[in-house]
Amino acid sequence: MKHTYDTLAERCLDRLNQISPPPNADLPRNQHRPHQRHTTATADDPSPRRDLYLLLRDNASNDADLAQLWKEVNTIPDWVDWDQISRGQDVFYRYGGAALTGLAYQGLLGGMGANRVVETLARTGGFSTKVARGRLFETTQHILQCTKSLADIQPGGAGQASSIRVRLLHAAVRQRIMKLASQRPDYYDVEKWGIPINDLDSIATIGTFSATLIWLSFPRQGIWLREQEIQDYVALWRLIAHYVGAPTAPFETPEKAKIFMESLLVSEIDPTETSKVLANNIIKSLEGQPPTFASRDFLYANARWLNGNELGDRLGLGRPSLWYWALVAGQCIFFMSFCYFYRAIPYLDRRKIATLRKVFYAVIVEHKHGLGRETTFDFKYIPEYSTQTERGESDKVGVRLAGIERRNFQSLVVASIVLGLTVWYGVKGAGALASWRIGFA
Repeated sequence: MKHTYDTLAERCLDRLNQISPPPNADLPRNQHRPHQRHTTATADDPSPRRDLYLLLRDNASNDADLAQLWKEVNTIPDWVDWDQISRGQDVFYRYGGAALTGLAYQGLLGGMGANRVVETLARTGGFSTKVARGRLFETTQHILQCTKSLADIQPGGAGQASSIRVRLLHAAVRQRIMKLASQRPDYYDVEKWGIPINDLDSIATIGTFSATLIWLSFPRQGIWLREQEIQDYVALWRLIAHYVGAPTAPFETPEKAKIFMESLLVSEIDPTETSKVLANNIIKSLEGQPPTFASRDFLYANARWLNGNELGDRLGLGRPSLWYWALVAGQCIFFMSFCYFYRAIPYLDRRKIATLRKVFYAVIVEHKHGLGRETTFDFKYIPEYSTQTERGESDKVGVRLAGIERRNFQSLVVASIVLGLTVWYGVKGAGALASWRIGFA
């Protein structure tokens, strides 16, 4: 599967480029022509950007390949149950904080241990210290749009549109790298690493957002999903796989999804020097940044907690002190307490899900410290012979209590007090009971 890929999307990309040619200047960031019809713009950023989704939608009736792709993404498979998809969307927000933590530190950062995939990522330049944080937010926007409402994941919704944009973006990256490799074979080793963004890579990506979260990230934070939630959440990502052109068979059942996850972990995770560079660039890009203002050692502790020390060492991550391990433990206690408490009360569960839908989107997409506006997943990080992601510099940061770390410390203190009182009353009660038994005897 390293040499099979979404050929339909590539043919469609070629046709869309003929209909509305992309600009040739201003690399690596596209600056599109203001008179193009199929563009998007906002009040904050009036310069429009070419929107491949709109191009596809409006030209699907004029070309056989475009019509085939449009029909494919708008033909809902028989296995889709919209009630189940809606429940799967709710799962993400029911465990929202733990989900975002798992996706960031295990799905993305831990995923840098996949030695083949990082060769593609490094050639885009999208994981340098200056842009890695924005790249993470763009990926999160896609997830948030796919889970915002049932209408958003159905045909014509924002989640479906974003998935199609991502599909065409992957085709653009793949085409660009293959073109450069054909002209200079030493640029990218196709035989060794496979076609960029191939079917196996796509399965791994969908699995990262679903299976890895369910069976690794959540349990390592003290959270276990109910069986129905597991089925619903895998079904959601199977539908997203259908939209983005990834094979859907590996996600037919939770059991198959777990088997594929375990197989890929064994066969694909083998960090290289490139893996170290990208993993540490992610840490550097998140250090001290809003909304969490997390220190570097706290980020290291999160990554090691979720990925284990063996992978952490192979990725070249720093070894934080026990203080930061304790803060991560406090974070897990915080997530467990709130997730299980709200889950147990349906009314509160619904209110929490509705609130987090708004808060996550506002903070990550709309706020000035997030993306600032919705991305249309345009081709911003364009591979060139000169584009190679290098390791960013980092300054030593000591112990501090700021942002999310203060909250985790408070959770740890409260949990310690509760545990201490429980033990104290337990011991006292046991002593009183023993004295009563002795006196009764």
